Amino acid sequence: MISGDVPPAVFDLLEGDPASPVVLHVPHGARAMTGEARRGLRLTEAELARELDLLTDAHTREIARRAAERAEVTPWTFANRYSRLVVDPERFPDETEEMARVGMGAVYTRTAHGERLRDDDPRRDRHLLDTHYHPYAAGMAALVQRRLDARGRVVILDVHSYQTDPLPYELHADGPRPEICLGVDDDHTPPWLVERARAAFPGAGINSPFAGAYVPLHHYRKEPAVSALMVEIRRDTYMTEPGGPPHDGLGRVAARVAALVDAVSR
Repeated sequence: MISGDVPPAVFDLLEGDPASPVVLHVPHGARAMTGEARRGLRLTEAELARELDLLTDAHTREIARRAAERAEVTPWTFANRYSRLVVDPERFPDETEEMARVGMGAVYTRTAHGERLRDDDPRRDRHLLDTHYHPYAAGMAALVQRRLDARGRVVILDVHSYQTDPLPYELHADGPRPEICLGVDDDHTPPWLVERARAAFPGAGINSPFAGAYVPLHHYRKEPAVSALMVEIRRDTYMTEPGGPPHDGLGRVAARVAALVDAVSR
């Protein structure tokens, strides 16, 4: 484990092979909360545990770990240490974020069922952005830039999961919910990356039920050598929903992620 260019308290950075251009990104795999994030919560402990079950991409860090171990060239892994109920590092930090209209921008104010999650508190929100969101974004951007400087290209593979049945917060829940959904970005997901992902995940869907792929704002629409793809895994394929243990499917999913890492590393 190495530290990066900012204090690493909000993320773990697992070193990969110097030859690897691949970054496995795990933004929603943790359940840890902070005292500041708990301030103003309107949930009991039992209700909070249920919300974490629904919104945590459970075991995705383990999927990334096993995929990295299996890969021919070890990718780099960047993983959030904290729950997305602290901050969601993949949202824009302002009201232009689409999910802000359902109370799930960078700092969530609504639950997965649209109920009030926490009191409005601009001071708390600024604190969470300053102590979690911005350091996380800076750390990811620094890693991507270092890999870009070293290899001349970067492939970010975002590792997510989603419930088999739609949750009320989903804005695009009417489409297919395949075992694997590939989220693509018009500017940063080239056709060759989609082709290799489809080979690794036969039958995968595109942008349904979730669309897009994460690229640090420092590079977004500015650096074409940074490619990105979101891998959304339907949870019943590898775990007991909503927040239970993994089953044998986890190993199969990790093997397919490793195959994609190998395909884009070459």
